[in-house]
Amino acid sequence: MGGSSGYLKGAVSGFAAVSIWASWSVITRSAVTTNLNAWDIAELRFGVAGLLLAPVLLRRGLALDRLGSFGLAVIIAGNGAPYALIAATGLQFAPAYDSGALNPGCMPLFVALIATVVLKEQLSTTRKLGLFLILVGAVIIVAWHGWGRTWSISRTIGDALFLLASFLTACFTVTMRHAKLEPLHATALVATGSLVIYLPIYLALYGACLAQLTVAEFTVQAVFQGVLVTIVALALYGRAIAILGASDAAAFGALVPALSALFAIPLLAEWPTQSGWIAIVFVSIGVYLASGGPLPLRWALAH
Repeated sequence: MGGSSGYLKGAVSGFAAVSIWASWSVITRSAVTTNLNAWDIAELRFGVAGLLLAPVLLRRGLALDRLGSFGLAVIIAGNGAPYALIAATGLQFAPAYDSGALNPGCMPLFVALIATVVLKEQLSTTRKLGLFLILVGAVIIVAWHGWGRTWSISRTIGDALFLLASFLTACFTVTMRHAKLEPLHATALVATGSLVIYLPIYLALYGACLAQLTVAEFTVQAVFQGVLVTIVALALYGRAIAILGASDAAAFGALVPALSALFAIPLLAEWPTQSGWIAIVFVSIGVYLASGGPLPLRWALAH
């Protein structure tokens, strides 16, 4: 009973974390197609998170002994303001379900490519199958609408930006793992580093643009972008890892593409096409396999 209860707590934490991350595409697309732009989103995200996590950075330092200057720049670019700008700009051009499948969905594929080429890691057969399915799903999303009546250059631009954002996150992931940084420390480096670098640029370009929002609009976006997405989801995911283990927790990432699509239906009235659903299934299964999550037979033997 205790084991089942512990697993349930870990599963709930993992599901809550990926639900928040999946909702980011939907909430951000709604924002950047109405009253905000990508620059505002990045400022809200790291302006809030950077201030909240500054004490963590002051206590733990810049980790230059493990990262070096280049590594520090990579993790700030890979999951900080440059990443947020690219991903949010993509959501101005393409639907949220494209983002869910191509941005977090393709990240394991890019991680594997970087780890194989740079770190000479070996991939298991199961992981190779998962990466192949991710690739098939990505090709369907990017290419299929280009062959049909729904093709548009703006959507293609959005998809390209999602893939670039995914590559940046993969660089962040590989660098963080190689440096053996704790997730909270890495997040503090990214958030506070982005705040220090990005805030002067944002103020020079857009000044007090955010002051034009109502208090309610500003509060909702600031809490969602800077607290829920950046800090709370990380804490929940860390709890899932502590209870379930890294592989089982990472397997919950397979839910992000499908959840992004499902959340977008009531909130944005965006319905994936039939080929879009097929691609989402391919990517989701691929992410699960690539994460090293338990297969049914293995799980049954373990429990």
